[in-house]
Amino acid sequence: TGDGIVSALQVVTDMVKSGMSLAELRSGMSKYPQHMINVPVSGRVNLKEHTPIQAAVRASEERLAGRGRVLLRPSGTEPVVRVMVEGEDEAEVCREAAELAEQVAQLLNTAA
Repeated sequence: TGDGIVSALQVVTDMVKSGMSLAELRSGMSKYPQHMINVPVSGRVNLKEHTPIQAAVRASEERLAGRGRVLLRPSGTEPVVRVMVEGEDEAEVCREAAELAEQVAQLLNTAA
């Protein structure tokens, strides 16, 4: 899709603008634990218009309280919704991902 090429060009542009090496730029980044769960779905799902799912995402984000992030997206190649949570604390990340994935599965099965 070209996403990797675009990302690489953006990094090179930042290196040129800042005069820093890739290692120097990397030193300013923090790597956080990430957990992803695939939730099977029977068809296409518009997550942005599914109010209960959006409420579940907001609740998860509030519990993380700025210490992480939540991403839900339908797969483009498989009948699944990908639930990804990343944050500072691995146990919290895994717990939030599992809870949110369970809620998504229940909400989508109820709506079907």
